[in-house]
Amino acid sequence: MTSSERVVVVGFGPVAARFIDVLEPSLASGAVRLTVIGSEPEAAYNRVLVADVGVGRTSPSAIALSDAARLASLGAEVLLGSGVRRIDRARRQVQLDDGTVRPYDRLVLCTGARPVIPYLAGLNPDPLHPALPAGVTALRDLADARSLRSVVERRGDVVILGGGILGLEAALAAAEEGARVTVVHHGDYPLARSIDDGGGRVLASALRSQGVRLVSGAKAVALEHSDGGAFTALRLDDGRLVSGDLLVLSCGVRPRVELAEGAGLPVDTGILVGHFLQAHHDEHIYAIGDCAEVRCTSVGCADCQGNTAPSGLIGPGWKQAEWLAEVFAGSLGADAAGPSGSVEPLGADFSSTGVRYVETALPPVLMLKARGLDAVVAGDVSADPWTAQEDGTAVALWADPQQGSYAKMVTRGGVLRGLVCVGLPRAAAELVLLFESGAVLPADRSALLRLDGAEAAAAAPSSLAADPAGIVCRCAGVSRGSIEQAAVVGCSSVAEVSASTRAGTGCGGCHSDIRAIIEQHFEHHPVEL
Repeated sequence: MTSSERVVVVGFGPVAARFIDVLEPSLASGAVRLTVIGSEPEAAYNRVLVADVGVGRTSPSAIALSDAARLASLGAEVLLGSGVRRIDRARRQVQLDDGTVRPYDRLVLCTGARPVIPYLAGLNPDPLHPALPAGVTALRDLADARSLRSVVERRGDVVILGGGILGLEAALAAAEEGARVTVVHHGDYPLARSIDDGGGRVLASALRSQGVRLVSGAKAVALEHSDGGAFTALRLDDGRLVSGDLLVLSCGVRPRVELAEGAGLPVDTGILVGHFLQAHHDEHIYAIGDCAEVRCTSVGCADCQGNTAPSGLIGPGWKQAEWLAEVFAGSLGADAAGPSGSVEPLGADFSSTGVRYVETALPPVLMLKARGLDAVVAGDVSADPWTAQEDGTAVALWADPQQGSYAKMVTRGGVLRGLVCVGLPRAAAELVLLFESGAVLPADRSALLRLDGAEAAAAAPSSLAADPAGIVCRCAGVSRGSIEQAAVVGCSSVAEVSASTRAGTGCGGCHSDIRAIIEQHFEHHPVEL
């Protein structure tokens, strides 16, 4: 890379914001001429928290991740409400929807993922350009949040199609704020593809106790509309109608690959990139985040075995953004160390450094965090507790359906290989730590359940809370020790800790843990007035 490199970033979501944040010293020094192209009228914000905006728990400004005016003051060109029509790889330029072009030396694709739009009668089936009728939203952006807010404020009827984590969190939030909420989903209970039978039934019961109506084992086939074309009801295959003022589609997401595919770049589930996050066969184009699939061209590469599809989680995308921005900054001679500690000036091909990006994401853990209800599922939880397993698998179970509590621990050789935890937040935190570290569970499994007892709550925190290296914020990979240090230097709120450490800027599920650490610190180190 030469000095004053032209870097064009397509997409302005959370991953792009993190990339730009790390690259900012290069921008400020003039080493980079940056162009950011975002299709939305707003700069990057935390998309995971859109539902919280929709029910009035937070504001758009509170979930903002970037300031377009500040970037412009540093010399960046920020184009909001703009789309890219095509990539001209031969001329190394992108053509915008208005016909203008922007040249690049490095093109970074952060196009993210789009919501899956199911094929229902009365719903536009075009997945690339969905024109949703009035009263239907995918709850992906701030415009969707405003639609939800208007219904919640008048305590209307919200129908959510899909029983995944994001749909359930939106359902619980809307129900708590006074809306009448119905979740329509496949399977006998929500999260049916991930959770076991006992945990699923306890979860379903807990959701109902929180005011969420469930329509289980259902298949939606069509939408009913008013004379004006607005949504009025969801029709099921058995003829039933689920009426509502707003339909929220929560049917998953798919990586946005059409721009790369139109440019002739190889794609599979995502845009295929190698271990330097460069697109296959084009050293000037990179992809990171939900649109990127890290799979190199080497046959038999050990790091590319198994499922390489994008995880759909914000944490891995942030790690990719930081890694790539550090490499860029190091190659430009900016004051930023690369992933190996130092990066020498590079040519177009980063492979000469020997520094490779390898996916090192923690094992996938599904976390449902809501006021009054939490659930965690991880690993393989299919083992039957009443059937002897030849491979040494053992299962421990505990359930109190009336209290909405359930735990299942699947071990092999004493090591936790799968877990389900509903309504036991302290035990869940401890089990997640043990699952991710590969530690052996205590012989008395019931000791873990006592963490949620009244005596344990008033006593010392669990080992997760006590371990400075224990990860509190999974999205940003921030440890308890880092949060404690932020409190030591004066951070006294979740917002201040987030600004200092980035903890809590992802899904928001760790906010209560961050708050508890802050309170514990100031309890022992009171501020002198």
